[in-house]
Amino acid sequence: MPTSSTRPPSFLLYPESKPSKTEKHLLSFALSVKMSYHKELVAAKKAASLAAQLCQRVQKVLLQSDVQSKSDKTPVTVADYGSQALVSFVLGIELSSEPLSLVAEEDSTDLCNDGARDMLERITKLVNETITSDGSYGIPTLSTVDVLEAIDSGKSEGGSVGRHWVLDPIDGTKGFLRGDQYAIALALLDEGKVVLGVLACPNLPLASICCDHQKSSNNEVGCLFYAEVGAGTYMQPLNGSSPVKVQVTTIENSEEASFFESYEKAHSQHDLSSSIAKKLGVKAPPVRIDSQVKYGALSRGDGAIYMRFPRKGYCEKIWDHAAGFIVVTEAGGVVSDVAGNPLDFSKGKHLDLYIGIIATNQKLMPKLLKAVKESLEEQSSAL
Repeated sequence: MPTSSTRPPSFLLYPESKPSKTEKHLLSFALSVKMSYHKELVAAKKAASLAAQLCQRVQKVLLQSDVQSKSDKTPVTVADYGSQALVSFVLGIELSSEPLSLVAEEDSTDLCNDGARDMLERITKLVNETITSDGSYGIPTLSTVDVLEAIDSGKSEGGSVGRHWVLDPIDGTKGFLRGDQYAIALALLDEGKVVLGVLACPNLPLASICCDHQKSSNNEVGCLFYAEVGAGTYMQPLNGSSPVKVQVTTIENSEEASFFESYEKAHSQHDLSSSIAKKLGVKAPPVRIDSQVKYGALSRGDGAIYMRFPRKGYCEKIWDHAAGFIVVTEAGGVVSDVAGNPLDFSKGKHLDLYIGIIATNQKLMPKLLKAVKESLEEQSSAL
């Protein structure tokens, strides 16, 4: 017999009875919580999908002149800027009744230089062509000023109060330039918590990239992962076909696991990952992929573990992990720093975490934490 605290409302037990005022309020609240981010998720999927279309077009005709060096020497492309402008534009249109607070990677500083005029015009042309080809928005042609303003809407600092969108317009720029993996990563924070996330991965095969599935006959590429807090994680083709619910692998034996790590050695300590994998008895070689595509692949069970150990002094940005974080956790996974602390996205643009980030399923996490601790202690004693 249910206790008073768990007993369903009387009008659900006895349909002929009428709900009390309190029960009506509770039901209304429950429904509002359940549906509170549906509109935002629809907008986020639309924005990321359109940005992916623009990026795909640029990658096909990538020219050396499209690459510019920012002050931190990170390559940035017309697709980076165009993607951010498009996402900002779509969120502004779809959620016009809400103030738009966007924490994003790019700003227009470099585009305002005299030598970047041609690049700005090309970005504007790409944005307009993408909007026109989609056909959802019957609006006047955007000017270069409109595009600059859209890019600069991403200057929010985020934080623990209110709602903030978090965007990496092209996560994995180097992968993009190589014609390899990259993602458009968009998430929503509400009071500092990640409540939804979308990963558009234009070059990721729909079939598993795990070693056991290399011979799949499905060669189609282009995945859209999305997750809403309490509602699970889904994947669908970027062309808009029906979504499927995904879950992380249920592997419990670490010897059967495979792991993801960053493609670039400069982004993560591969030697440390190798040491940890050895302690876990992992037999499979590492799968090295650019960007938050790793989170998407992990969420559908392509691999069992993701490890990221940046070089000393590097501070992680929230846009590099927010969308991937909820995509994995809503698929049943666990994401933490190497001490087992949950990731905190409420502190602004940067993550305050211990050493690095690890992700796996709930069964493997204790073993992974132990192996990480032992490897870090060995690394420290060797210095």
